[in-house]
Amino acid sequence: MKAASRFAMRHERKSIWLFCAIAALRVFTFSAAFPFFNNVDEQAHFDLVMKYARGDVPTNLGHYSFESANFIALYGTPEYFMTPQQFATNDFPPPNWTLPAEQRQQAVNTNSAWWLSNQNHESGEPPLYYIIAGLWLNLGRLFGVTGAWLSYWVRFLNVFVAGTLVWIGFVAAKLVFPDRQFIHFSVPILLAVWPQATFYSIQSDSLSPLCFGIAFVGLIEFLRAEPPTVRLAIWTGLALAATCLVKTTNIALLFVVGLVLIFKIQKLTEKTALRPLLVPLAGLIISVAVPIAVWFAWNYHTFGDLTATGSKIEFLGWTRKPVGNWWPHPIFTLNGVKEFWPELMASFWRGEFIWHGKRLVSQASDAFYWISSTLAIGVAVVSLFPRLTKLSAFQRESLWLAFSSFAVLVLFVACLSIAFDFGLCVYPSPEHPFFTSGRLLSGAAVPFFLLYSQALDWLLSGIPRVWPRIILFGGIVLLIIVSQSIVNLPAFSSRYNFFHLNQPL
Repeated sequence: MKAASRFAMRHERKSIWLFCAIAALRVFTFSAAFPFFNNVDEQAHFDLVMKYARGDVPTNLGHYSFESANFIALYGTPEYFMTPQQFATNDFPPPNWTLPAEQRQQAVNTNSAWWLSNQNHESGEPPLYYIIAGLWLNLGRLFGVTGAWLSYWVRFLNVFVAGTLVWIGFVAAKLVFPDRQFIHFSVPILLAVWPQATFYSIQSDSLSPLCFGIAFVGLIEFLRAEPPTVRLAIWTGLALAATCLVKTTNIALLFVVGLVLIFKIQKLTEKTALRPLLVPLAGLIISVAVPIAVWFAWNYHTFGDLTATGSKIEFLGWTRKPVGNWWPHPIFTLNGVKEFWPELMASFWRGEFIWHGKRLVSQASDAFYWISSTLAIGVAVVSLFPRLTKLSAFQRESLWLAFSSFAVLVLFVACLSIAFDFGLCVYPSPEHPFFTSGRLLSGAAVPFFLLYSQALDWLLSGIPRVWPRIILFGGIVLLIIVSQSIVNLPAFSSRYNFFHLNQPL
């Protein structure tokens, strides 16, 4: 039996490695297909990567650097924001890097001057992604990578992030459901085909799922261990701190630490054994608090506020509303919910890219994404009630933790939507005052797909045979793969992308 178990485990792990490779290949392919610079502020994020690579840490919004402005002017495409019909030839002009030297320099000078005159509104964002990406950029330069290849080199960092995320999803599924093979495979498979466009771009959101995925595994281990070790507490705390140092909105995820502590203290109180928890608890809190406190202190010293968001809010023309003015907001109406929730969930799955001035979406796929997500969350929560399923106390606590991780980000995004008057801003706007950027929820990807898989497993458990369950799940995966391939297909023909580069390294 032990030999058979070891064989099954090796087979399972080989399959997960394959899913990791599929995720890496998918991210590489679509990252290469999309040219620079996309509509999700990729210019701003690229500029910060270039600055951090030189050790130039922003102390205010600052202007785009000369090097970044030249890159944007030379390798940028108009295909995200414009249509071919807006040009005299009814087609996009050739990339600037393909022009004769004199004409190329004139075009670069004109375009870069515009960027040099603008401030980078993302300068106050937490530093961790930009430090890592800056080091990765310097490694590329060390290997002799230059020009547009260097831009793609930075993007391709997400290839490793996506592959590792799949493995983290498998680890989480294995910890919570050691005897449920369907969930062992479904969580990593869904992460492997997850079509979130954040991974095809240079931007800090791409690290959120991985950082919190690691923290989520640590929190689950913290719940399970009797008692948790100091080492576990410290690396879990550092992973949580890293999550916050990637994206400011991820600070909301610290709420789940409190939930874990409530579960743990309640369990130990029943056994009258709180003392063994005190040192690990202190280690967890200190390892979370110290890095974030250092970041807060730096922000206050340089930007004048703890999260360095004041300058960005002022730049965008937003104003904070008094709490008493929050309630007359469309999100509290049926029509408002119908506008907010479906777009938020669809965006969580497929991202926010625009192509030729239109959102890259499929209405059918969007409907599947938000409806299936809503049903899965509802079913997963219902399945947590003891009379309906045979889950252990640990599994229920883990799934409540997963649900809370996702729900707290949704609530945070909703609060952001109602807390500001957006002035003349295009997104969000006074006409559509909603944050529907699903990438802001991406930190909770591993918990979400654990819930999604639990819901599928519970619903499909009524089917006695294995093959129909595999076929149904395979149909969902095929739908996701085909949909994202069709939606992203136009980018492959772009003359500005990786596949059309014709310059030496």
